[in-house]
Amino acid sequence: MKTTAAGVAVAVVEKNKVIFSKGFGYRDIANKLPVTDTTQFAIGSCTKAFTASLIGILQKEKEIDLDKPFTSYLKDFKFYSPELTQQITLRDMMSHRTGLPRHDLSWFVDPDTRENLTKRIEFMEPSAPLRQTWQYNNFMYLLQGVLTEKLTGKSWESNVESKIFSKLGMGRSNFSVKTMAAYKEPALGYNVVKDSIIHNTPYYEIDGMGPAGSINSTVLDMSQWLKVWINGGKLDTVQIIPASFVTEATSSQMIIGPGLPNTEKPNVQFSNYGFGWMLSSYKGHYRVEHGGNITGFSASTCFFPTDSIGIVVLANQDGSKVPSIVRNTIADRVLGIKYFDWNADAIKSAKEAKEIAQKAEQRVLAIRFYKLQHRTL
Repeated sequence: MKTTAAGVAVAVVEKNKVIFSKGFGYRDIANKLPVTDTTQFAIGSCTKAFTASLIGILQKEKEIDLDKPFTSYLKDFKFYSPELTQQITLRDMMSHRTGLPRHDLSWFVDPDTRENLTKRIEFMEPSAPLRQTWQYNNFMYLLQGVLTEKLTGKSWESNVESKIFSKLGMGRSNFSVKTMAAYKEPALGYNVVKDSIIHNTPYYEIDGMGPAGSINSTVLDMSQWLKVWINGGKLDTVQIIPASFVTEATSSQMIIGPGLPNTEKPNVQFSNYGFGWMLSSYKGHYRVEHGGNITGFSASTCFFPTDSIGIVVLANQDGSKVPSIVRNTIADRVLGIKYFDWNADAIKSAKEAKEIAQKAEQRVLAIRFYKLQHRTL
């Protein structure tokens, strides 16, 4: 077993400078076209921090209160019950604590327009009480994007373009796989079969769910994004995101899970969520990170605010461990931490998971065989 990837691009930021950027492998295997630092990848859920930031940017201008019921702004909108309709706030939605499970098959199997996808939420039954359990939910970020559209009269895409991309010089970023396909240097998406066989997979269009995960970008553009977060919402001297929102977005809003250390990694601790960011302690360094996975692509965007270090890793492989392996390996190097073989650790974890799945399957087969042998005719 080994960790495999078609291609990967990496950039490292320190304060206001990109100190490393490079591509590895292929953006197009069949034609042997290499990945560079200007190759465009789908970043999946790394999009969420852009959507949350748009709320933060509009917060003062549109008098948005994160702790008011969401329906204060979309008055005709309904959640599953009258109680939830009256109680769910933007803060709940941004930190995944609404009690609604993912319901991802609703949009993935049947993609639709943003308007029609939004209408489905009323019929989605919660599986936990409000604010009790962290449950990741793409629809809640769709709703945030829809809110920005209602408040501004402009599309979510137009708002992100004008209020973020254009101000950061992110000219190699866009919102649709159709646009990415026409880009001069697009990465094709791939998946892996039997741990090593790489297959091309068609682009998957998720324009309707755009605010939850449709941005395509390059590591150089994403470096601009990281500079803003590392520097308290500023790019150079210009305040792009309000400093107060940066503080809230990178502070714990909801516990994801126990986040307990283990004997092999005693210094990787806690697991919380802010607004579009996951928070943890990485070997004594406060880490703000979010992954991204969409058909054919994987990503990781992270920064260490007290160290003024940012790392972005984009890969054109579905569900790949490579972004997290590369991210952690680089973090150890730039933070001056003792070497740890993250690649071997990922292989070991994957092997253990595979063995557990095989044993579970064997138990199911054994139970079925027993019932066949002892059934009463």
